[in-house]
Amino acid sequence: MNESRTQRTSPAGGMTPQGRILSAEPLCSEEEISRLVHAFYARVRQDAVLGPIFDAHIDDWDHHLAKLVDFWSSILLRTGRYSGTPMPRHAALPGLEAELFQRWLALFRQTADEQPNRLMAERACEMAGRIAQSLWMGYQIFRCPDAVPTALPHG
Repeated sequence: MNESRTQRTSPAGGMTPQGRILSAEPLCSEEEISRLVHAFYARVRQDAVLGPIFDAHIDDWDHHLAKLVDFWSSILLRTGRYSGTPMPRHAALPGLEAELFQRWLALFRQTADEQPNRLMAERACEMAGRIAQSLWMGYQIFRCPDAVPTALPHG
């Protein structure tokens, strides 16, 4: 049988349910993840709205950034380095609104768009969208368990 180039996969690869080819090559390097995370949270800390919220709840930024690099490494490279439960910490924060999650996501996308590794940026943005949605839904359920949670508007 004559396979087309787009259908071939390496032995370590495969295909996703959406028909994308999985490569044996890693999506990105740890260095690329670290650059993305550090650039993003530098932007968050400078943001007039998000910066004060994060700074009020994070005492040791170096430690927090190291955890976030582990978190994104686990998501993008499946390293399993992160173990934790971010939902309870986020749910405990007072007065969060959908706009804050949308702002976080917009800053993430802006930072990802500046990264040279386009495939990593695309995948990171997909995952960041899911994370923001999940945290927002969980936050609403935690705060008002009897109310029907609303999704973040796409934008």
